[in-house]
Amino acid sequence: MRLYNTMTRKIDPVETAHPKIARIYACGPTVYRDAHVGNMRTFLVTDLIARTLRHQGFRTTVVQNITDVGHMADDTGLGEAQLDSAPQDKMLAESEKTGQSALEIAQRFEHRFHHDLAQLNIYPADHYPKASESIDSMLDLIRKLIDSGNAYVGIDNSVYFSAESFPSYGALSGNKLDALRPGHKFDPDENESAKRFHADWALWKSAGDTRTQLTWETPWGRGFPGWHTECSAMSMDLLGESIDIHTGGIDLRFPHHEDERAQSNSASSGDHEVVRHWVHAEHLLFESRKMSKSSGNVVLVQDIIDRGYDPLVIRLAFLQHRYRSQMNLTWEVLASSQELLDRWRRKVNVWSQSASQAMDQGLIAEISGHFAEDLNTPMAINALRILEKSPQISDGSKFEMFSYLDSLFGLDLTREVGHNLNSLSEIPPDVSQLLEQRNAARSSRDWALSDQLRDQIAERGFTVVDTSEGTQLETTKT
Repeated sequence: MRLYNTMTRKIDPVETAHPKIARIYACGPTVYRDAHVGNMRTFLVTDLIARTLRHQGFRTTVVQNITDVGHMADDTGLGEAQLDSAPQDKMLAESEKTGQSALEIAQRFEHRFHHDLAQLNIYPADHYPKASESIDSMLDLIRKLIDSGNAYVGIDNSVYFSAESFPSYGALSGNKLDALRPGHKFDPDENESAKRFHADWALWKSAGDTRTQLTWETPWGRGFPGWHTECSAMSMDLLGESIDIHTGGIDLRFPHHEDERAQSNSASSGDHEVVRHWVHAEHLLFESRKMSKSSGNVVLVQDIIDRGYDPLVIRLAFLQHRYRSQMNLTWEVLASSQELLDRWRRKVNVWSQSASQAMDQGLIAEISGHFAEDLNTPMAINALRILEKSPQISDGSKFEMFSYLDSLFGLDLTREVGHNLNSLSEIPPDVSQLLEQRNAARSSRDWALSDQLRDQIAERGFTVVDTSEGTQLETTKT
């Protein structure tokens, strides 16, 4: 498999530390609210990588963190514009707003996060470590960094990473230390005067006298972890010092992943990159606008379901665009994806009635090859469309190939298999009459009337299935 590597700025072969074993770390959600569909696009990338590698015979281990402490609401990084007001830990801000404890909020939204993943057929990770349950691993990491000279205890009893101690800082994001401007305070829990250098960041923060939740006793006093600390600690604790692939959204490249890389490499034994391959998914727009609470267009998986769509149309819509390109998701795109998904499922049901035939191994290799070439899912979808309409391939073979390839696409294409296909003699007379009228409309190329009649047939509990052998009706009635 080949993937674009943010570190090298090119598509590189995925070379794992151990043959046919892939260790993957995915940045997960901060569970103070529901993940939106833009987040789901990023999480889908990890799922597609793991599916492709397993298709190639790899054994995968996927770790995805759950951030339930330490994430700042506007932790955007040095070099950004001065913030008008100090941000706050997202979990504590939600706790103050709702009156619930931070961990109660975290448990509720983590449960909903896993539900949304299942709705999109995103396989669960092998491990979901929580920041609040990984404090010991973080403290061990911090001790190593202090002992190695990469971190120091400030006069405020917070522990800071020394950015200047890591010579290749900026290699991942392109943000070099000498270009980062001082004086931009984006983390209210950091005492800028306690730092030795303005680009240093807190690994552990002193709780002071005001913070009452999510604090722990340490050799440096009572406090809580910095956001970047958790991913280094948990990824290395569960996957070791050689992580094959690290995924996340493009917004995490800086400062989160840049800082994480510095921490992990500095804490590892030996001079090597802990993460071998960095993969980032691009931003998702909805109706041409960035999703944000201020603009009122944050779209959740449930919002799309409430509109009457199968949640897997979200997955299909994402598959029709490259993960490294900004995508504009619209209601029109979702409607089109629903039509395509419905058609494929109906046809797979029809094809399942035919005698099984051997798969075309050349086409199988072509389509799986698109996944393996930097997740070129639009080409894979296009190849599936061509397969669907190919007159040279039998229905029995199409059924076998769609069923087999769905392990890559994850669209539940065999869902309708087993539903009844009814002949004209088995359906009510009024439905037979509507079907005859629709066939006449199609013959005269009156597509508007054809669609209207199809909808009338659907209201009576039947779905029209247009096949190469003619029109049939499908129903789930017994």
